[in-house]
Amino acid sequence: MKILFISMPSIHFFRWIENLSKTDHELYWFDVLNRGELDTFKSDHQFTNWKKRKLPYLKGEYWLSKKMPELYNSIRPFFEITENKVLEKIIQEINPDIIHSFEMQSCSYPIIKTMNKFPNIKWIYSCWGSDLFYFQNFIYHKNKIKNVLKRVNYLHTDCFRDYEIAKELGFSGTHVGVIPGGTGYKIEEFEIYKLPIEKRKVILVKGYQNLFGRAINIIKALDKLKTKLDQYEIIVFGAHNIVEKYTAENNLEYKVYGRHDLSHQQIMELMGKSIIYIGNNTSDGMANTLLESIVMGAFPIQSNPGNVSAEIIDHGINGFLIEDPENIDSIAKLIIQSIEDKEMLIEAKNINNKIALEKLDYNTNQQKVIALYKNLEINY
Repeated sequence: MKILFISMPSIHFFRWIENLSKTDHELYWFDVLNRGELDTFKSDHQFTNWKKRKLPYLKGEYWLSKKMPELYNSIRPFFEITENKVLEKIIQEINPDIIHSFEMQSCSYPIIKTMNKFPNIKWIYSCWGSDLFYFQNFIYHKNKIKNVLKRVNYLHTDCFRDYEIAKELGFSGTHVGVIPGGTGYKIEEFEIYKLPIEKRKVILVKGYQNLFGRAINIIKALDKLKTKLDQYEIIVFGAHNIVEKYTAENNLEYKVYGRHDLSHQQIMELMGKSIIYIGNNTSDGMANTLLESIVMGAFPIQSNPGNVSAEIIDHGINGFLIEDPENIDSIAKLIIQSIEDKEMLIEAKNINNKIALEKLDYNTNQQKVIALYKNLEINY
């Protein structure tokens, strides 16, 4: 089949399409955010550098786009070339069998007009993060989401929660299954980086502090426990600037890595040295860093928006669930409870090793991805 992918250039997308590198499908990519070419595709199978103005930039455009997005989107085609127009041209050029969009707001909203124009082309949508869980709460977004889901033929999710939400919002197509967004992990290759529990001396913190991330609440909880944690090194990774600033201003002796300071390999190696991993947010899908902690044997303490983390964490058995991301005291209690119960940590590591092999293995999930498209080909 000819498969046209519509996505931002993210590591999760790269890892997804890597699964198809040895298949016979013709793979194409529409650079919907206009970020530039990828090494992953043949140059003639990429549609990049498409964003062009029809009129010079008009004063007030940005304000209008933020304050009155519906009005702005209705007049935007007069100002510049749009995603819809480019996609229509691509479809006419390559005649794809399948269009697969990853993420809702940036990669699926902008193409709905054209997708409705070509109803016979099968559309797969991969739900990411807060696509549905958070944005369904706003009437503008809810209407947009419903319009997309009404047209989408196949839905891929990284958790069961989002499939249920999609059905509530009108999706009546086929759910192709729950597969991690990054598909899976080469578990055997990572074994050499996994230290035994007694040798792990790192507490690892996801450093997101933004619309959803609440890393500073974790840092405040750790600071309350500093006299009890002096044998551990606290490392914050993926930190937003506000987190780096907070740790510096409060003279906290933590090692802090910015948003793009570490490669995925380096993060996995850090997980293998960590006794616990803590991620805290108010909205997300199945957090990839949570899955990585499970793979690498770090005891996960993870927030649980919409009960999504509870799909893989049994509280007090193979991890802890943060039920209130804003409650610093309750986070501190979970941290100290986990550090002081070494038997629980060892047992959790054994349980999570089993979960990793059964649900998160790269080869297993690669076959699921290949089968997904194969089944579409049979049904096409």
